[in-house]
Amino acid sequence: MLKKAVAVVAAILLLGPMMGLVGIALIANPAANAHCTISGNIMLGEIPDELTVTTAGGVTFTLNKKQLTHAATIIETGAGIDGVGVNGIRIALVAALTESTLRQLANTGTYPASGDYPNDGNGSDHDSLGLFQMRPQAGWGTVAELMDTTYQARAFFGGPDGPNYPSPRGLLDIPGWEQLDPGEAAQAVEVSAYPDRYQDYRPVADSILDALTKPSNGTGAGSSGSEITGETVPETSEVVFPLPEGAWVQTDVFGPRTDPITGEAAFHSGIDLGAPGGTAILAAADGVVTVAEFSGGYGGLIVVEHTVDGQTVATAYGHMWQDGIHVTAGDHVTAGQHIGDVGSSGRSTGNHLHFEVRPGGTNGEAIDPTPWLTDHDATDLLEPSGSSPDQCRGA
Repeated sequence: MLKKAVAVVAAILLLGPMMGLVGIALIANPAANAHCTISGNIMLGEIPDELTVTTAGGVTFTLNKKQLTHAATIIETGAGIDGVGVNGIRIALVAALTESTLRQLANTGTYPASGDYPNDGNGSDHDSLGLFQMRPQAGWGTVAELMDTTYQARAFFGGPDGPNYPSPRGLLDIPGWEQLDPGEAAQAVEVSAYPDRYQDYRPVADSILDALTKPSNGTGAGSSGSEITGETVPETSEVVFPLPEGAWVQTDVFGPRTDPITGEAAFHSGIDLGAPGGTAILAAADGVVTVAEFSGGYGGLIVVEHTVDGQTVATAYGHMWQDGIHVTAGDHVTAGQHIGDVGSSGRSTGNHLHFEVRPGGTNGEAIDPTPWLTDHDATDLLEPSGSSPDQCRGA
């Protein structure tokens, strides 16, 4: 296929301010080991007696049932808060693993009374307490509150209904947290003197999600698309541009930018392609759908996993309205198939497609889609214009 540029189309149709995010169903007490819905088709299953896990740095250790019960409390709490989703829960698990290895720690040296509450041992980091090592002196809560694991999880997630709102900031209070690496997002809440340590626990968090949750097909929330379908995704026949020729204009690029909603510095994990509402979104390659749901700042989100040049890669498509998602998880799609419609849900200021490329699969770290599309001869590729009109930008 030949690479070609297309002319910038005139007048992008606009919608109003961003819509509210769709909530996630509240689930039951994990101690009951009930099989309860978390988000979409993901279920919280029984808590195993132990789980052996390995960090990104190669350290292997075993979590006991009490630690895994604390993880289930974090999952349960996040599932009941609008806008958190699976990725927010993953970030909270990364934070609690790093801070306490999922232990509810007292601190009798600073707060003798903390030892009177149920705990998993004694910590000694300044005046920090609990799963997330929160400090009463920093305003996170009282000793009694912070010795409650559910309270700590609610405080970490934050948001307008969080017990610590508006300060200190929880995850939902961090502008653009959805586009941050999980380790960076955890650090943004914890504000640790050792910010690089969080990323080491990303694979452990995924292992916990796999062990404690399952979609209706029996695979955990940390799994990739090939694991969901139980088969290898065939090599794609081609790679195509995700919007029809002549129907769009690029409005934002991958990388550092000023967030169009908050005005603060942020990192943009994809490219934004402004187009009239309802414009067909096309699968960039043959593959299997791994996500088709509302997901925090992405609004209506579809993720498709492919095999390209023998490697697993996922493409993500954001900001569709609820009725603009035309596929479900587990569907097989072909390159150029109409999978959704352009919208402006989630953290968006107007109709556009937010498009990402994630080497490694559904949970991979996003790269710049533009050279990837160019390298794979995608049609209708527009060289970045550098224009970033606020009316069609978003997460």
